[in-house]
Amino acid sequence: MRKLKIGVIGCGAISVRRHLPEYAGRDDVEIAALYNRTRSKAEEAQKKYGGVVCDSVEELVAMDLDAVSVCTANASHAHDAILALQSGKHVLCEKPMDVTLYKCIAMVEEAKKAGKLLMIAQNQRFSAAHVKARDLIKAGEIGKILSFETKFGHSGPERWTGSDDTWFFKKTDAGMGALADLGIHKTDLIHYLTGEAVTEVYAHTATLDKKYPDGNLIDVEDNAWCIYRLNNNATGTMHVSWTDYGREYNSIVVHGTEGTIRCYDDREYSLILENMDGKQKFLSTEHMLSNTDQTIGTGENHHSGVIDEFVECIQTGKECRCSGEEALKSMRVIFAAMASSDIGRMVTIPENR
Repeated sequence: MRKLKIGVIGCGAISVRRHLPEYAGRDDVEIAALYNRTRSKAEEAQKKYGGVVCDSVEELVAMDLDAVSVCTANASHAHDAILALQSGKHVLCEKPMDVTLYKCIAMVEEAKKAGKLLMIAQNQRFSAAHVKARDLIKAGEIGKILSFETKFGHSGPERWTGSDDTWFFKKTDAGMGALADLGIHKTDLIHYLTGEAVTEVYAHTATLDKKYPDGNLIDVEDNAWCIYRLNNNATGTMHVSWTDYGREYNSIVVHGTEGTIRCYDDREYSLILENMDGKQKFLSTEHMLSNTDQTIGTGENHHSGVIDEFVECIQTGKECRCSGEEALKSMRVIFAAMASSDIGRMVTIPENR
């Protein structure tokens, strides 16, 4: 297959930890262009991965590239992705899609208009345990889905960005806090595992502890609690937190009429299938990783699987597991959860029915 020319917009933590090394690990990819608002970060990445350092997003997307990774702050995602799509590039965009629903919709519409792939980096769809769990659920191993509980908690993005004043804490850049940062992962995973979409949400968000360097509380939530109801009436809970100061927790449990599936809620086994008699099958010994960049590894190389999926979809034309259109369902839920927390009551999402 021909070598794809890739441009990377944003050379911060997620780019340095995931996108750049995973692109570089493929023989069919050339990292051809880099852009970062602080030019020195792009120049540091250039030393290791090559490519041209650009002075603007506009300059990068005007180059002869096949595809672009958008790894900027949340509030820039739609702007950067749409520019790239309009320039005829495929786009892999970090989650969440953007900070307003209309911009998320605009991204999907622009991808359709351009006839290009828009993929959102929902990496938990690529975890080996999650892929297996989805297969077991589809095969009826736990019967009809009744309920679920999921949690994603760690000590906050400052520990892996290396900054106590990270853009994740600023509403102007991030839009939302833990709900969009971590909750989008688990919301998308619920859709992926169950094959059903969330259609009703009741949520409460709070800023319990995270502070700016001046001692004031950050202006986005550091915790969120949600009750989700799916289109098939199954109901469950989600808790996401930036204030879990012990060991990171990143799990989902799905209960059915004939058993239960547990993913990553055991420190030894990543996937456990329990039947109605309480008997357990330990189906995987893939250890839970320390997810310093909020990813679950898919094997010994601990690659996210996202870059491989993006490149292979471009090269072969296969259907993408986490297209922009699919991710839009989860974004609707996140925005509905924020609205629910604001008004103190259940919010419905008719578009997901």
